[in-house]
Amino acid sequence: MYPHERSLVEDMKSEKFTLLGINSDSTPARLKAAMQREKLTWPILFDNGGTDGPVATRWNVRGWPTVYVLDASGVIRYIGPRDEQLSDAVRLLVAEAKKKRK
Repeated sequence: MYPHERSLVEDMKSEKFTLLGINSDSTPARLKAAMQREKLTWPILFDNGGTDGPVATRWNVRGWPTVYVLDASGVIRYIGPRDEQLSDAVRLLVAEAKKKRK
């Protein structure tokens, strides 16, 4: 999953797009080590070490990875896309947002 996400972030760097990770490692130090090891450059929020953290609880996350793709208005438009499906969803929503701004 990470290689594709790295590619997506690189491909979309000139667009108004944000990839935000929520992490449930047991400690912030483990998160930091994983970010360095996997070369993760996007913001990742530590969620207190499990699916009972505040973010996971609010968003009804039961396991990792869980992927939600939100549109420019903050509405969940896709749940669970991976790889090319994720890229397609992001590109579609970025294009929609551009049309609305015109």
